[in-house]
Amino acid sequence: MNYLSVDDQILRKSDILTTAELASGASRASATPMMEQYIEIKANNPDSLLFYRMGDFYELFFQDAADASRALGITLTKRGQHMGQEIPMCGVPIHAADDYLQKLIALGFRVAVCEQVEDPAEAKKRGSKSVVRRDVVRLVTPGTLTEEKLLSPSDANYLMTLSRIRGGAEPALALAWIDISTGVFRLAETTQQRLLADILRIEPRELIVPDTLFHDPEFRPVVDVLGRVVVPQPAVLFDSATAEGRIARYFDVGTLDGFGTFSRAELSAASAAIAYVEKTQISERPPLGPPERESSASTLFIDPATRANLELVRTLSGERSGTLLKAIDRTVTSGGARLLAERLMSPVTDPDPVNARLDSIAALADRPSFTSDLRDALKLLPDMPRALSRLALGRGGPRDLGALLQGMRAASAVAGLMAGEALADELAAAQRDIAALPVALSERLSGMLADELPLLKREGGFIREGADAELDEMRALRDQSRRVIAGLQLQYAEETGVRSLKIKHNNVLGYFIEVSAGNAAALTETDEAKARFIHRQTMAGAMRFTTTVLSELETKIANAADRALSIELAAFDALTEAVVAQADSIKAAARALSVIDVSQGLAVLAEEQGYCRPVVDRSKMFSIVGGRHPVVEQALRRQAGNPFVANSCDLSPVAGKGDGAIWLLTGPNMGGKSTFLRQNALIAILAQMGSYVPAESAHIGIVDRLFSRVGASDDLARGRSTFMVEMVETAAILNQATEHSLVILDEIGRGTATFDGLSIAWAAVEHLHEANRCRGLFATHFHELTVLSEKLGRLSNATMRVKEWDGEVIFLHEVGPGAADRSYGIQVARLAGLPASVVARAKDVLAKLEDADRKNPASQLIDDLPLFQMAVRREETAKAASTSKVEEMLTGLNPDDMSPREALEALYALKKEAAGR
Repeated sequence: MNYLSVDDQILRKSDILTTAELASGASRASATPMMEQYIEIKANNPDSLLFYRMGDFYELFFQDAADASRALGITLTKRGQHMGQEIPMCGVPIHAADDYLQKLIALGFRVAVCEQVEDPAEAKKRGSKSVVRRDVVRLVTPGTLTEEKLLSPSDANYLMTLSRIRGGAEPALALAWIDISTGVFRLAETTQQRLLADILRIEPRELIVPDTLFHDPEFRPVVDVLGRVVVPQPAVLFDSATAEGRIARYFDVGTLDGFGTFSRAELSAASAAIAYVEKTQISERPPLGPPERESSASTLFIDPATRANLELVRTLSGERSGTLLKAIDRTVTSGGARLLAERLMSPVTDPDPVNARLDSIAALADRPSFTSDLRDALKLLPDMPRALSRLALGRGGPRDLGALLQGMRAASAVAGLMAGEALADELAAAQRDIAALPVALSERLSGMLADELPLLKREGGFIREGADAELDEMRALRDQSRRVIAGLQLQYAEETGVRSLKIKHNNVLGYFIEVSAGNAAALTETDEAKARFIHRQTMAGAMRFTTTVLSELETKIANAADRALSIELAAFDALTEAVVAQADSIKAAARALSVIDVSQGLAVLAEEQGYCRPVVDRSKMFSIVGGRHPVVEQALRRQAGNPFVANSCDLSPVAGKGDGAIWLLTGPNMGGKSTFLRQNALIAILAQMGSYVPAESAHIGIVDRLFSRVGASDDLARGRSTFMVEMVETAAILNQATEHSLVILDEIGRGTATFDGLSIAWAAVEHLHEANRCRGLFATHFHELTVLSEKLGRLSNATMRVKEWDGEVIFLHEVGPGAADRSYGIQVARLAGLPASVVARAKDVLAKLEDADRKNPASQLIDDLPLFQMAVRREETAKAASTSKVEEMLTGLNPDDMSPREALEALYALKKEAAGR
């Protein structure tokens, strides 16, 4: 049914309003009834684009239309006038709304979806000019998406709230995060120092904060990093006095004691999250799980700079390819991919769950055939939690019910494979959760749902034949009547002699008889014909009629079709209610299947890449034998089949006692220092997320905090130079690292004067050794630091080995004991393509610097500037170019393929070229 006509006539008479007038409600008295309705709804949602339902379209007006037109690349039209100005307007069709919403949300817009909430027939009863009632049924925001098209299957979609409670020596901070598409609901306390790190660990799509906190200068650094992800809301949403009551009402419990003990700040954050969900979902309630509390000490602390430098889930350029997650992901389900990312972003600091996860991998890695069968069964698993959420929110369709049925069948197959198998504790627990799925619900869905399901429930046809006797009767009547229509058409054609007579249907006339204008006389020339064939409409080349029999048959058909659809919709609601009633068991089973998927994926990865099981305990050990960089190794294999050069690293306490060691790593650029640094950090993360690691063996004592300062960048938006950023990140490390931490530092102090930088690096090494007492890798080009190994007992020198041959430097990418005596920077510069004259001059300067008085080595170079030696340099460059020509000619010769005459000619050519230089 198209509702456009009534409102369209009203809209044509409306006039334009400015954005300010819309917000204030001014000029409403001069607006038409429909525009009054629009203005009122828009005024209640000033921060959102208003999708205003009109028939088969969502229309946007005024500034919303201009903004949406630019963002979506759709035509901006005009409709009606107000105060002498035309009203901008654009629209998107209902059936394609998800695609447009996806673009708008990605661009940072929020959308208020305004639907018609009554039938136009009811509006007409109030008067011919009455407007169909409309209201906002949902606010679409980045953190509250549920539609399949709008969500990434492998990524969680978290809405996060941040609460701050003042009153103590320091304000109490807490985070709550929800994924309404899967029902996840978690809480954690945090501190000002680790706030940004905790937020980035979760990676929310939307962070809701009190407006008072949003405008607090202390919170500005977080806003600068997160940008439009941060959304201020009225502080009343975070009222801690009413928080416990709001949470209890949402979960329909009398007390929260059964959920655990929460701080006041945590209750405030959780209540705000629920309040925001209720605000955006209006009358619908997603099936959230009870809030689960996380301890900040239970997860490995990774600061924002480290998380970015290590490229765990996205590269510095924002891509997924080239990340650690991409390298290790062998999951086959959406839920498994999300759980793997969650574990990677939040490695744990308790060895017990780590070893439980490793046991699961070991159990599957030892049985490749069983793992392969398990993998095949899991591939059939749809995204059950998200289908469940859409159904609970009233946005689901028959295919969501079908997805749950398919998921239950796949779960049953997985459980069947695991039955009787010797399973690790984690897998055994997962099997129990799968077994708890209600068999009766699966049987009910199977008995009711058809094999082929439509996308939308209003299309009908999704209830299986034989499932409902009344539905079968209505369908038979509907389908039989269609055959009767065909028979009636044949009868009328024979009686009138008009073979071209047709019985047609449209939404305006219903069923009608149509004949050409030339054949119309057969239906109108006699009184009997006139009485039987009732004229309905005259067209340019045809006439339309009806009969009493046809009208009665139309009523029967319409009633049968409507009744059949009504029965199906009632059955859909009943099935949805039954499914939502079992939400907890469905979500538990889905989580269990994700655990199995992650375990099998990591088992496949270990077998495929030759990973080993690490030893993870509460010691301070850090011993890796034959370690490899998981991302670089796979890239080398794909590109050229080159093997990765494995290197060992041992930062363990001497004799297993005391604090861990620090390695001072020297060596050339391009020698592999950064790769070596990163690979050890990544191995620690993999071990503590519960994965096998790329090494021959690994023994890792739990790392509580991981810091990595590798690479250089500036922060111009905040007025920070590259060196300032380096110092800020270094300060964070030196102030926060503990004796259980792992610190990776690369090139500290290189962004300033040589002696300043050397001094800073020197002091930093001493502080790490004496104050932090952590395990660490410190890469540097300040070779002077190597003497510290004589003073600091836990400091050892290590170097990237190189080989010099015929004036060239060959990077071996091997780490060995000792210290490098040079950095080979000039050789690297030559490889980069610096002009030969620059490379030659650099060699001269380096030689003089190395021989000069150490107190003022540059003084002896003042009289030796290259400004007056350009002629000499040009001559040397020409000689070098000539030599290069001879080398090129020699390289192109292949003596084995040359005749004696060809060899003699080549020799003459070489002699001529050499003499010419």
